[in-house]
Order: sequence, then C-alpha cells, then structure tokens
Amino acid sequence: MLVYQDLLTGDELLSDSFTYKEVHNGVLWEVDGKWVVQGAVDVDIGANPSAEGGGEDEGVDDQTVKVVDIVDTFRLQEQPPFDKKQFVTWVKRCIKLLTPKLEGEKQEEFKKNIEGATKFLLSKLSDLQFFVGESMHDDGGLVFAYNKEGATDPTFIYFAHGLKEVKC
Repeated sequence: MLVYQDLLTGDELLSDSFTYKEVHNGVLWEVDGKWVVQGAVDVDIGANPSAEGGGEDEGVDDQTVKVVDIVDTFRLQEQPPFDKKQFVTWVKRCIKLLTPKLEGEKQEEFKKNIEGATKFLLSKLSDLQFFVGESMHDDGGLVFAYNKEGATDPTFIYFAHGLKEVKC
C-alpha cells in the first residue's frame, strides 16, 4: 500500500486506495470523496424480542454519524475559509517552502505550472473548504474540497508536488 504524506509535515493525507486524476499539468490531483455512515450496526442474533418480553425500543441507542471518507480516514482538520489575500499569501509561502524540497525536473515542473493551478483554485475560492493534516502544523500543506456542479459527494484537491509517496 502507498501512503502520500505532506512533504512539509509528514502528515498522512492520502493513500492509493483512493484514485486520483492529475489536473493542471500534474500540479494538482483531484480525488473523489464519499459520504459514509459510521456507527449503528444492526446485528441480528436470531432472538425474537416480542417472544422474550422485550419491546421494540429495547437495546442499545446507536448513534450514526455521516462523515466524508477521506476526512475521516486521514483525520483531516477543517480550517476557516481564506479570502483572496490570505490564499495568495499562503500560496507564496507554500512555493517558498516546497521549491527547495523538490529536485531538478520536479522543481521546474512545479515552478512552471503553479501559476495556472493557483488561478484555478482562486476561481473556486468561495466554494472551497480548507483542510490540514492531523498535526495542524502552520507550515503544512492544505487539502481543498468542493462539490462539483450537481454532485453531493465532495472532490478533494491536493498539490501533487507537496506529497511524498511512502510504501507501507
């Protein structure tokens, strides 16, 4: 199994169990998330509660929670939304921190295509949710989520160059 860690913090952000699609010349990855229900498990033990004097409402009061699989699996922490100025400031800091960690061709590819990816994200800024990894480190990468038109499940966006592939 492959796990993708934040290159800056080491937080696990994604794994190969979620398929991604490269967009904007490979600078961004899009990953489809899904709403899933956690909690209540209906276990049929073969007993007949009415024959044993039990009522319909007897038993455990199970709580169900609806979560997004990627957020739950990697314990992503939602952050307040950014305005345009905050977002541009974050992108500049991200470029400054990531560029020295990239080597040769990857570094050139990142520098060449980051502007187009940033413009794409800026065009969706009001629709984006912002997430950081479990450590909530200030200098960590961001994961973005939005709902495509007509979709009920969110699509997540990652900076591909900000991820480090680790074999587990």
